[in-house]
Amino acid sequence: MTSPGKTVAIVGGGLAGLSAGCALSDAGFSVTVYERRPYLGGRASSYEHPGTGEVVDNCQHVLLGCCTNLIDLYRRIGVEDQIRWYDQLTFIEPGGRRSAIGISGLPAPFHTATSFLRASALSIADKFAITRAMLALMPRIPEDSRQDFLAWLKSHSQTEGAIERFWKVVLVSALNEELDRTSVGNAALVFRESFLKSAEAGKMGVPTVPLTELYGKAGDYIAAHGGRIELRAAVENLQFDLAPKLCVSGREIRPDYVLMAVPFDVLEHLLPESLEAEPLLAMLAQFETSPITGVHLWFDREITELEHAVLLDRTIQWMFHKSRLQTRATNGASGSYVELVVSASNSLVDKPRGEIIDMAVRELGEFFPAVCEAKLLKATVIKEVHATYSPRPGSDAHRPGTETPWPQLLLAGDWTATGWPATMEGAVRSGYIAAEELCRRAGVQRRFLVADLPAKGLMRLFK
Repeated sequence: MTSPGKTVAIVGGGLAGLSAGCALSDAGFSVTVYERRPYLGGRASSYEHPGTGEVVDNCQHVLLGCCTNLIDLYRRIGVEDQIRWYDQLTFIEPGGRRSAIGISGLPAPFHTATSFLRASALSIADKFAITRAMLALMPRIPEDSRQDFLAWLKSHSQTEGAIERFWKVVLVSALNEELDRTSVGNAALVFRESFLKSAEAGKMGVPTVPLTELYGKAGDYIAAHGGRIELRAAVENLQFDLAPKLCVSGREIRPDYVLMAVPFDVLEHLLPESLEAEPLLAMLAQFETSPITGVHLWFDREITELEHAVLLDRTIQWMFHKSRLQTRATNGASGSYVELVVSASNSLVDKPRGEIIDMAVRELGEFFPAVCEAKLLKATVIKEVHATYSPRPGSDAHRPGTETPWPQLLLAGDWTATGWPATMEGAVRSGYIAAEELCRRAGVQRRFLVADLPAKGLMRLFK
């Protein structure tokens, strides 16, 4: 059953807007996506950096096997072959000692136990502590409360090494927030879904093409289904009389439905000033953001054979070897192009570019000695100051659903009530949820949201 040609204006060309647009296009709606930037992808985008002349991602984005809806979007738009999957992570200590944690043949939740027990980065006391906390998380996800996850870890007798070299590594990167500002519910959900439920759920996927090239395929998909993508199209105003009315770059647009897929701080400025909007505005006022910083470095020689690595005990947290991950990243030239990621990077927001680059090169040399002999050809720093909302304790109570006081207006975004934190998976879930609700309002019954991966092994004993 398809829609009788109803028009939908989607404001925002990030993952939430694109996933909703693809789903609604499938359902027969006439979709137009309005994006103020000259490219698609939102915070998961790439562009030619004017200072380097290189195409760079605004931040490295990865996915896990448990991201069922994001993977569904990739299949829908035909880019699943542009994701490279890994079932092992390499942890490196300053000085270069490595520990690899990967999948074995044991049943979940013990599928990483063999390599975990061998990991030299963790002491015996660390491993016993981590195992105790895992056993506490196995039966269920704790309810969100005012307790932060660092306090939860300490109440479960976690060692300093376990917190710094395991819990922070996994969760600060996944949630983009420090553990003492992260809710127990969000942290437990991510860890349980990705680390405990099954081996497949914890596999890590990395795009092998620039992000805008990846998500540009979603725009192609919408266009192939009769929709339109309008770039450099800034929505200046949203009003309602008998029907919604948008002012887009000086033009008046009157669609049947509007789906706002923009960050919450942008939405605050676009909502109509009215009594109906006040409860929603009050919820949005409760949000805070957390930054991510990416440091891009180009060296004259290869500094490591690894494609990615977790870097311990320093400011920089992850290394992604882009010249190995993306063949086009070097255009055939020798050398290494790496991106270093610092999540929850409040300490770097006000630091000057040169100071951050010097720090990053100095720290990188502690993990890879070849850096000390290499020549740095060029470098840049990209700060996403408002990268994600902060998953603070109690913050889920302020996340709105897709509905608004206006029947023709719906919301999407990783900050809405998706059941997931601010991730690419959360963004796609929000787009699919909004698309299902819009279909329902138009009298069309469609299901887009994909179920979670089933638990495997002993985890099948728990809900």
